[in-house]
Amino acid sequence: MRHVVIPDDYQQATRQLPFLFSTEGYSTEVIGDLSKAEHVDVTLSTAEALILIRERTVIDTAFLRRTPQLKLISQTGKIAPHIDLDACTAAGVAVVEGVGSPIAPAELTWLLIMAAQRQLVPAVNAIAKGHWQVNIGRAVAGQSLGILGFGKIGKRIARYAQAFEMNVQVWGSARAQQEAREQGFDVPTSRAEFFATSDILTVHQRLVPATQGNITLHDLLTMKTSAMFVNTSRAELVAPEALIKALDAGTPGFAALDVFEQEPIYDPNHPLLQRTDVLCTPHLGYVEQAGYDLYIRTAFDNVVKFFTGERSHVLNPEALD
Repeated sequence: MRHVVIPDDYQQATRQLPFLFSTEGYSTEVIGDLSKAEHVDVTLSTAEALILIRERTVIDTAFLRRTPQLKLISQTGKIAPHIDLDACTAAGVAVVEGVGSPIAPAELTWLLIMAAQRQLVPAVNAIAKGHWQVNIGRAVAGQSLGILGFGKIGKRIARYAQAFEMNVQVWGSARAQQEAREQGFDVPTSRAEFFATSDILTVHQRLVPATQGNITLHDLLTMKTSAMFVNTSRAELVAPEALIKALDAGTPGFAALDVFEQEPIYDPNHPLLQRTDVLCTPHLGYVEQAGYDLYIRTAFDNVVKFFTGERSHVLNPEALD
């Protein structure tokens, strides 16, 4: 019986997926918040495979010492810096990656944009307290949407913006800029112009060494006082403290965030949660029923493939030696 562990499933969402618990030869155990759950080390000590839900769980040498029986890490979506691939190889732990869908994160991004622009949350909270029409929001039609990064999610957001009659401009790698031009979207003459002319700027970059902290305080301070900064991608794409300093300076005037440097956030007094110029959601971008089924099913299939002898999908074949 292969012992499969799914850590950091805060919502216990994977418990609703029957295939995880009905496949012969496999015993699956779900852990909520790894930092708070009881008897975690006992569970990890017998785990032969981990299924990681995106980028929540840091896998390094210290963590691998807690998993002496571990043979495989199956990541949903693409692996990122949270997995020390060299440490896994040294420990003889194979790593495989799965698939992702742009649909749920793109829809959540658009929801944040619309809710923030129309000041939906303050209005809902106000009417619950007996107040009527206390806020005046803004429509997005005619505004300029800046998309930083032009992968699957960024391209989907661009199509949403077109449907809402927004002007779309793109910045990113040379590949991103070229594809944006080919699809008829504007590419400013400089990064500074991109930040300065976007009424709403949304980030859709992967977190790699080249992009970590690449959004600087200088970038943010060039934005309009009326502009909104949206990040449903990775908090670490922004230089430490840069967003708070920029918001304190009034440029941009508002931020909508689904990702944070330290997650999960349990403290209601967290600085970002106390601000009236920030709309926060608890990393809901990829949390959606159909998406979860796709991510986890693929990750579990990768586990089964591995233990039945198929190793072509292993990213670090040296670990098998």
